[in-house]
Amino acid sequence: MASSSSSLCFPHLLFLLFSIVILTAQSQTTLRPNSLVLPVQIDGSTHPFVTNIHKRTPILQIDILIGLTHGPSRPGPCGQFLWVTCEHNYLSSTYHAPLCHSAQCARAQTSYCHTCASAARPGCHNNTCGLMARNPITSLTAMGELAQDVLSIQSLKGSNPGPLVSVPQFLFACAPSKLPQNGLRRNVQGIAGLGHASISLPNQLASHFGVSPKFALCLPSKSSINGVMFFGEGPYYMLPNADVSRSVSYTPLTIRQEGHYYIPVTSININDNPVPNAHSGRGGTRLSTTKLFTVLEHSIYQSFTKLFTSQLSGIPQMKLVAPFEVCYDTRKLSYTKIGPQMPNIGLVLHDQNVKWRISGTNSMVEAGPEVTCLAFVDGGLSLTAKIIIGGHQLQDNLVEFDLAKSRLVFSSSLLFQRTNCGNFNFTTASTAT
Repeated sequence: MASSSSSLCFPHLLFLLFSIVILTAQSQTTLRPNSLVLPVQIDGSTHPFVTNIHKRTPILQIDILIGLTHGPSRPGPCGQFLWVTCEHNYLSSTYHAPLCHSAQCARAQTSYCHTCASAARPGCHNNTCGLMARNPITSLTAMGELAQDVLSIQSLKGSNPGPLVSVPQFLFACAPSKLPQNGLRRNVQGIAGLGHASISLPNQLASHFGVSPKFALCLPSKSSINGVMFFGEGPYYMLPNADVSRSVSYTPLTIRQEGHYYIPVTSININDNPVPNAHSGRGGTRLSTTKLFTVLEHSIYQSFTKLFTSQLSGIPQMKLVAPFEVCYDTRKLSYTKIGPQMPNIGLVLHDQNVKWRISGTNSMVEAGPEVTCLAFVDGGLSLTAKIIIGGHQLQDNLVEFDLAKSRLVFSSSLLFQRTNCGNFNFTTASTAT
């Protein structure tokens, strides 16, 4: 009797175990996080910002440069998408190159049919779609192949990282190996285009996971720590358990046809004194992660530096350190919790009461031994935008690009909130799902 009872229970046990396995697998594959997260580092050699993503099968982590947009100032998706070099040792069992005139090519806004004289390999197939990729540091461009492969990214669970989740057919450009060679550190293999094209990184993540089409940057101020980039909904927590999205301001965000992001700067104040004729005009002020420092059109730069130095008449200037023209002896400066005690700079936006404050470490930079310089540079007379806000001014600021609402959310320096962009907790381990 005992033997008969055991034999009857065994199939039921197998069925139960099989059901648990199926349900577990289904729960993993249908995981829909509200937010996703990537680490951000400063490239110590050239100072742009890089992140790392997971691609291919088997999975491989690669370093890529962060670019808000890095295409030329003309219509088209150039530079608004992820591209990586595929010419050497791209090994993946899930790589696919869509054929010309396919739905994937239409989504990527390309009708160019790519041809390749070499033997077939990732990045080199005939009758596939071509995409023009660009290195924003050198301005070098090259034709790449539209490709699909698995991309995995870390989910966000509350204030901590969750498991890796995957986009099985992520579209990107497979570019020649010469493209990232100059101007980028050796292990950087491509660019994470954060533009508004349909195949940009934020838009593909939003489409696949059903998260909000928005992303937030919190760039680090030191190469020794990680900053963070969020996709999807907040809140955004920094240690010690501070939601840095609670104390923010808003301004309209304009996305130009070439993909660049612009905000309306109507004037610039220094210690609440207006800089004469300092505004971005109808074109707006562009934001950039590949420009190291804020660039001002020549006439604005002259008025800006004249007023700034007049507020520091008691501190003698030092010999300039290129590309900066206003420099001081570090030993003669006073310091606060937010850095050098310097005149407060305010970008006045669409409303006179809405200002982006630039103070301390965001306004100054250590340009040499015992030399601290004003971290703004003269862009000459032929800038495409009169004002381009650079990466140094974005450090330790939360900056959210809400693509659905066409608005920019910004915090000014998080140092005022007693935290910084290096205080996100990346310690939770994760596994791919």
